[in-house]
Amino acid sequence: MTPAELSRTVLRSVRGAVEEQELSVPVPARIVVQPPPRPGCGDYASNVALQLARQAGRPAREVAEILRKRLIGSAGITRVEIAGPGFLNFTLGDGAQAALVREVLAQGDRYGDRSLRSVRGVGAGDVAGPGSSPDREPDRGPAPSARDVVVAEVLARIQAAAGVAAVDGGQAAPVATPPDLTALIARLGVDEARWVLLRPAAQDPVRVPERPVQRESNPRFRVQYAAARARALRRYAQELGFGSEPGDVGAPARGEAVGEGPSDGSVSAAQSLQTFHTLLATYPSAIETAARLRAPDRVVRHLEATADAFFRWHDVCPPPLPVGEQKPLAVHRARLALAEAGGTVLANGLRLLGISAPEHL
Repeated sequence: MTPAELSRTVLRSVRGAVEEQELSVPVPARIVVQPPPRPGCGDYASNVALQLARQAGRPAREVAEILRKRLIGSAGITRVEIAGPGFLNFTLGDGAQAALVREVLAQGDRYGDRSLRSVRGVGAGDVAGPGSSPDREPDRGPAPSARDVVVAEVLARIQAAAGVAAVDGGQAAPVATPPDLTALIARLGVDEARWVLLRPAAQDPVRVPERPVQRESNPRFRVQYAAARARALRRYAQELGFGSEPGDVGAPARGEAVGEGPSDGSVSAAQSLQTFHTLLATYPSAIETAARLRAPDRVVRHLEATADAFFRWHDVCPPPLPVGEQKPLAVHRARLALAEAGGTVLANGLRLLGISAPEHL
């Protein structure tokens, strides 16, 4: 089950509660689910009960309990718990991660490119109000895709390169005459110039480095390198005569139990794996948020986090490829599929920003 599917499942539970008069509230247009703030609180969480409680005139935990009972036993959901003042925490089934990887690979370069119901056109937003049906769009023409809106905003950001700041001694300072975009590209190259212009939020100054650095300390290079590394793993696997197949990626490294953290306080293998899966699952919603807020920097930050998670998983978890004379097993195919899914998300995001996703680095 993906976050989008979980969101729709929770929305159906709200609609069912309203139709059967367990709750008297307008049905929201959409339900937001996101990773919980702390490990050990399930795979995803939602504050929908807190949002509905005031309209329902009932305590949030009581609303949460109504929804929890309806959600128990839903396909793909193993456990539903109520936390704090009324948060719903969801633990998905064992096959959820493999299903996510299968979906990413099946959609390929279309993963994350979905129609936006809450953004109309490129220049203005139109958020659906409470009670609107999430399955029907007002008769005002087709909604743009999240990708189209982000691409338009990327182009606008590039064209509005005025206001670029120079960095002197590590401190950003406004410059009276912004550098010409052509000169900036000549100095940094297209990829680095775009990254430099798109990485900061709209209200933040742009930091222009002296020259692009081709090492992992450069976030742009790190994202491109992670995408290229995933493709390299696929090539190496082909040389060994096997391909990817989504499935169980196996136990964490060194026999570490799921949920068990290392004694030195570093990120555990299980946590690394969970973080990586979560970032792959939330890529479409990151694109949607970037489109709604006209903020391509949201895409940049998501790609940086995904690349970092990819390397952590790659470094602390069992490798996707057999070692020595070991024969390729189902677990190697599953790990390779996860790596390919990560590479797909990174490449899609880079292309969305107009930045290359090279096969080799």
